[in-house]
Amino acid sequence: MASHRPSRPRIAMVAPSLGILGGQAVQAKVLADHLRAEGYEVQLVPINPPFPRGAGWLKRLRYIRTVANEGLYLPTLRKLRSADVVHVASASYWSFLLAPLPAIVAARRWGKPILLNYHSGEADDHLANWGSLVHPWLKMVDKIVVPSIFLRNVFARHGYKAEVIHNVIDTGQFRYRERLPLLPEFLSVRNFEPHYGVESTLLAFAMIQTVFPAASLTIVGQGPQEAELKHLAQALSVRNVRFVGAVDPAAMPDVYDRHSLFLNSSCVDNQPLSVLEAMASGMPVVTTPIGDIPNMVEDGESGTLVPVGDPSAMAKAATLLLEQPERAALMAQRAKESLMQYDWSKVGPAWATTYRRLASASSNTEAA
Repeated sequence: MASHRPSRPRIAMVAPSLGILGGQAVQAKVLADHLRAEGYEVQLVPINPPFPRGAGWLKRLRYIRTVANEGLYLPTLRKLRSADVVHVASASYWSFLLAPLPAIVAARRWGKPILLNYHSGEADDHLANWGSLVHPWLKMVDKIVVPSIFLRNVFARHGYKAEVIHNVIDTGQFRYRERLPLLPEFLSVRNFEPHYGVESTLLAFAMIQTVFPAASLTIVGQGPQEAELKHLAQALSVRNVRFVGAVDPAAMPDVYDRHSLFLNSSCVDNQPLSVLEAMASGMPVVTTPIGDIPNMVEDGESGTLVPVGDPSAMAKAATLLLEQPERAALMAQRAKESLMQYDWSKVGPAWATTYRRLASASSNTEAA
């Protein structure tokens, strides 16, 4: 006899909590909130569980904190036993080994259907070069879901079928406004990792400031390159540059609202939420065409695409927008209109269908 399943599958979501600020954590929270609002039972199993009181100092010790975090995380995987579907958010490289892999093994042990929600723009290198550290585990999952056509094509090249379900952008949380007059108030929202190319944004801004001396740049983010980037800003003698560190996602709509143009210089990427959020806020976007960005931004129509590692091209594109504010406003309006594909009204039904099919297939297997 088949075990009883609720009309909406119970979902265990293994993902970072907002203690790790980044796209995966934001998407996990947004997705869980929407699902709960529709009556789903969703249990978040954070890959970064809180440290016990008095043990927070361990987070300052690079390798020790990883061991301690793993010791706290692994026992929480017992929670997967009560789920109908285990949804595992995944990045690449060592992050894949430390978080998704144990969750996959635990879910398989308890006979739970596994959905791997893979986000990393580094997927091609990960799948090509990590061999037995990735492929045997991918073959254990029941479904691979990715947020972009770009990642679907990467997985296909490596022999995997992946379904595209886009990231969710709650446009209602962001105040769309037309930037007229268009002021030289720039914003960068990327963590300080080499593959995000924040140094190129700084170099581009230095060139912009030679034409618009009063221009400003706010940089939201954190990471290992922080000291290096601050030193570069000093070496360039740029003015009006603010490093504001990490910003709570709830405060980000106000950050976008206070700025006029968005710059993104990433060298490796997938479907960056910051670009989508800037578009939802009415900010003209100048970005590199990496990962799924060409499917998000139509060059010359809903934004401007510039070559990777070419700060002068970014500066020229941004300057042109400032000189043609009506054109920039029209591009921003088209960008806002393109966001419907990321709205919950489109994304939600896709998730519902996927969860239902996984739970149903598992139920039928048990009955057999």
